[in-house]
Amino acid sequence: MKTFVLMTKLSPEVTANMKDRAEIGAAWLDQVHEKCPEVKFVAHYALLGSFDSMDIYEAPDEETAAKVSMISRSHGALVAESWTAIPYKRMVELAKEI
Repeated sequence: MKTFVLMTKLSPEVTANMKDRAEIGAAWLDQVHEKCPEVKFVAHYALLGSFDSMDIYEAPDEETAAKVSMISRSHGALVAESWTAIPYKRMVELAKEI
């Protein structure tokens, strides 16, 4: 499994009704589990900055990560970016090959 980081910026419609955020988040998670059962979530954080939340998850491939981003967009995300994450130790090993 590969590690991905999902960075999400919510739409103004969602942020205007933050009290409904738990319901929207639960519906999003249900759809991810339904459409991408192989995805395993490692961590979820609310952020104060350019993005509203960050999810770290494992998925078998980039296409599955794209589905997670698309599901996020369909549940009120204005921006949903899935980034590939490489363990630091592996990055150091790769640098030695250059």
